[in-house]
Amino acid sequence: MERDDIVEYSLDYHHSEEEGVQVRKKIWKVTAILSIVTIIEVAVGIFFPKASVGEWAWFMIKLGYIILTVVKAGYIVMIFMHLGDEHKTLRQMILYPYILFILYLVFILYTEGTYVGEGWNTFH
Repeated sequence: MERDDIVEYSLDYHHSEEEGVQVRKKIWKVTAILSIVTIIEVAVGIFFPKASVGEWAWFMIKLGYIILTVVKAGYIVMIFMHLGDEHKTLRQMILYPYILFILYLVFILYTEGTYVGEGWNTFH
């Protein structure tokens, strides 16, 4: 028995060769950008361990990791969830609260981590 309520739209939609080239070019571009950001994160972790840098430099490294992670997450949302194809106001409505929430979590993490760190220092 064949179902008549299922419509396979992909069978009716065909790309030309030019569109296929553009899609593949976009995939390679996305792969390159995400790979470069990841390589930068790993390289910083390898070449700048906590023991070899000062406290201010370590704070900047942590801040850099947070920024790179938010940029990667935002880029993934823009490309793979097709948010980049939407209107500017819709993108802003979705991304701004997300960024604000991430900054709030970082603030809570920093303040609680500082509090716990000071508590541990009282035992020494």
